[in-house]
Amino acid sequence: MLCASIIFNFQFSIFNSASAQSSRFTITGDVTVSAMVDRHVEFNNRVKTIPGFRVQIASFSGANSKTSAFNLRDRFALDYPSVQAYIIYDEPNFKVKVGDFRTRLEAYAFLQQIKEVYKGYIIKDNINPGAPAVEEYAPDNLEFEF
Repeated sequence: MLCASIIFNFQFSIFNSASAQSSRFTITGDVTVSAMVDRHVEFNNRVKTIPGFRVQIASFSGANSKTSAFNLRDRFALDYPSVQAYIIYDEPNFKVKVGDFRTRLEAYAFLQQIKEVYKGYIIKDNINPGAPAVEEYAPDNLEFEF
């Protein structure tokens, strides 16, 4: 009981001293901190990627590697027009990466769809996020017997 009384008196004295002071205050700080925060906000507004996964279907190097990469990308775009394909130049290789998957499981499911035609593997990459894909399940035949 004595402890509760002491805590109450302490809180009451803090409240009284706070209410007796002016409600105006000024925060002073280094101008460079404000400039750094502004630069950080500007950078985040420009960069529109997030960490995710892609499927790398090829890596070419040597003579005609650029042409081979573009041909593969174009062929993939014809086979899967709804999936974005990218060519990344990572010296000395031209890599063909496909998809913008938020999870490894989504990338794995897509890899299983294409593995007969395109050999590939899942890699971590920065992806361009769009609206999350929502697939609705609608079975063709619904028959119930009771």
